[in-house]
Amino acid sequence: MSVTVALTGASGNMGKECLRQLLELDEVEKVKILVRRTQRDKQFAATARRLYGKRMETVWGDLSDAESCKRLIADTDYVFHVGAIIPPASDHDPEGTKLANLVGTRNMVDAVEAMGEKQPKFVHISTVAVYGHRNYLHPWGRVGDPLLPSMYDVYAENKLKGERYVLDSSLRCWAIIRQTAMLHYNMMKDNMSDGLMFHTVINVPLEWSTAPDSGLLIKRIVERDLKGEVEDFWKKCYNLGGGAANRVTGYDTYAKLLTTIGSDIEKVMSPGWNSIRNFHGLWFADGHVLNDFFDYQHQTIDEFCKAIVDKFPIYKAAAAVPSGLISAVGFKRLLGTENSPLEWVKNGDKGRIRAFFGSEENIKCMAKSWKEFPVLAKGEVADGNIDYDAIRKEENIKKYNFLLNHGYDESKPDSELDIEDMQSAAAYRGGKCLSESMVKGDLYTKLEWECHDGHTFSASPYTVLKAGHWCPTCCQPEPWDYDRLAKFMPFYAQVWYDTHAREENTEYFFSGGKAMYRRY
Repeated sequence: MSVTVALTGASGNMGKECLRQLLELDEVEKVKILVRRTQRDKQFAATARRLYGKRMETVWGDLSDAESCKRLIADTDYVFHVGAIIPPASDHDPEGTKLANLVGTRNMVDAVEAMGEKQPKFVHISTVAVYGHRNYLHPWGRVGDPLLPSMYDVYAENKLKGERYVLDSSLRCWAIIRQTAMLHYNMMKDNMSDGLMFHTVINVPLEWSTAPDSGLLIKRIVERDLKGEVEDFWKKCYNLGGGAANRVTGYDTYAKLLTTIGSDIEKVMSPGWNSIRNFHGLWFADGHVLNDFFDYQHQTIDEFCKAIVDKFPIYKAAAAVPSGLISAVGFKRLLGTENSPLEWVKNGDKGRIRAFFGSEENIKCMAKSWKEFPVLAKGEVADGNIDYDAIRKEENIKKYNFLLNHGYDESKPDSELDIEDMQSAAAYRGGKCLSESMVKGDLYTKLEWECHDGHTFSASPYTVLKAGHWCPTCCQPEPWDYDRLAKFMPFYAQVWYDTHAREENTEYFFSGGKAMYRRY
């Protein structure tokens, strides 16, 4: 059987791997890619055409244009919606990000829905950023956890809303995959161009995947689905992680990448340059689920760092460069860029200062040297010492009570979930399940719900219990109103107060393009 695949985001770091590896399959007759008419994308399309010939078809257009999306998915069997504007570009272009990440997703879903019985299978690539910030108190997460995108993160905001559109749609066969932080061959170059690198919290838990592994996943979805081996994969959300070897922290990540070029994090960076909260990252307690289906977790972060040096020998030469010069050229010059936390402090960007640091007073109290700064990767936290290696082991998750409560009896198989479970889950979210009955085990027929603010909405049990979504009015930013919401929602409170004081009472929003906040 031969199939045709539609792919968005083919010119991106993940998309290029998807295109390359999909075309390794004899069963894939053609991959159709959506390409904008920018000079960069035109060059990409020309190069790809030389590599893949007639097995690749270019559809010129844009995700924000509904007709382009219709042309892309016409006569296809699978749609992989990878395309998005990601940070740091999303931080500088919020309107373009909304058009690509939200409007584009709506256009893709609408185009597939309009095909009726001939709908292709639809895979939507979402992001770990929908979970928001974590620290050592709850470093492990899973699908169904609260969705708390970081304040002012328009990328995550619009990816969250795009996810919800997929879940609320009438697509016949879909999957949502929340991609974790991804290592790619351009990342060292890309990260040396923007203050975004200083958003990364030194002690945040991070689980990495690699671009080749992500491409392999997409390839194997088609390969194994065509063999009828993964029928249970569809109509669910998944976390795409890299596995045990790729579970580190922000500190480890910097250290490994700098070691690749013969440098040392503590010689070229200061802990006072980075934000202390409002990032995103966690270790996936359920990352094995997707890997059990497709066996795609092959490359470790250490192996990838070696691969970068092998691919770009210039990094070997960096070992001869003095640490002071690397610090000045690679890092300090970025501290004054508009996306750098220290630049926010300099310019009095009060909204971001409060979101990323808690207060200006916290910035003044921050340790400026590594000797004074507690590093989780060394087993140090503000409260004392911790066994870093122990908390990273999956077998210790229950021992440390790391998993968040989802508000219903999770010991039940899905086939046994009933209206009482819906009522329990709704109450844990501060609201109600208005429907009085449901077919036991039916997680996809929509029910009626009410949030604590009195908003009523329709959503499937899967959307609420299994995917972590709740009220589309008050629980999808912006504004970012988590301080207030956590007071009514134990579901949010259990993790929100790991990094926020109960007395903060702050609502974050944009006004005239500026990051603002108000106290109440």
